[in-house]
Amino acid sequence: MSVAATGVPQASEQPTRRQPVALVFCCTILGAGAQVLMKTGANHMAAPGLLGMLSNLPLMGGYCLYGLSTLLLVLALKDGELSLLYPVIALTYVWVTALSFLIFHDTINPWKLLGIVLIVSGVGVLGKGGRR
Repeated sequence: MSVAATGVPQASEQPTRRQPVALVFCCTILGAGAQVLMKTGANHMAAPGLLGMLSNLPLMGGYCLYGLSTLLLVLALKDGELSLLYPVIALTYVWVTALSFLIFHDTINPWKLLGIVLIVSGVGVLGKGGRR
């Protein structure tokens, strides 16, 4: 990033506020996918112990997605506000609940629905309140 003679980055060079939020949103999707893969792997453990885990492709795929999610989170935190970005990660619970219902046929009761509404509402409120 080049810096003007005043030592302040030009407005066009500053990262937009949406960029880190978009990265963290991607982290939530990757995190949910990772959890689904880990559950799938856990359900199909061929051998007990470490060898069984290391040879379990869905489990290893879940770990890889978590790693990728962590890398994206680091990039997002570099230019974003922690107090805004970290609560967005709570959306992972929303995706996991939906995917669990669709893939594993988990039940969704009124309490889970209320929790999802509260999470989405809370992230929305934080997003509105975080604007400068």
